[in-house]
Amino acid sequence: MTGRLDAFSFAGPAGKLEGLWKDAEGPRAGAAVVAHPHPVHGGTLHNKVVFRLARCLSRAGFGVLRFNFRGVGLSDGIFDSGRGEVEDFRAAVDEAERRGGTPIVAGGFSFGSAAALRAIPGDPRIRAFIGVGVPLASVHRESLPLPAVPALFVVGSEAVYGPPALLRAWAGDVGKIVEIRGADHFLDGRLDELERVVSEFLAELALAGKP
Repeated sequence: MTGRLDAFSFAGPAGKLEGLWKDAEGPRAGAAVVAHPHPVHGGTLHNKVVFRLARCLSRAGFGVLRFNFRGVGLSDGIFDSGRGEVEDFRAAVDEAERRGGTPIVAGGFSFGSAAALRAIPGDPRIRAFIGVGVPLASVHRESLPLPAVPALFVVGSEAVYGPPALLRAWAGDVGKIVEIRGADHFLDGRLDELERVVSEFLAELALAGKP
């Protein structure tokens, strides 16, 4: 069964935010929010990594919200250097709960993964985190809190914006790190492998009863 896709807008802290909701395929497990890469460098909710993450989550039973940060696409506002974008992510979590309930999986690609990490601490609705290409080479690592929930980090071995060595040094023993050999930051040509890794993580969560 293919989950229904719904384009809409919802309230954000700087005005309306453009969203794309995909219903869960099969029995419902909860909801998810997936955030896109850097707005200044062409990141949108239609990014191919974000699309693949959303597809994996929907197939695992999660209703999935992809959205455009402020100033991107049809979203109101202007780029806020990552500060206001954290609040945008929190607004998206509220909308995902309204549409799909809880528990919620939070995640994103590159800039979007950093916004998610900053948005979720202390939120009891968040039960897991998926970060692809966490941009540790271009952000202050001390400003990124480690997730306190089951977490998956995916990184290309040749990534320049968040090299595997930086990821391991930052994450320590928190979460599961999967390095895709030969892949760049954008995982060009390796998106099927990304889907396999994410699907396995979600299956492990289901077996563990989390969410």
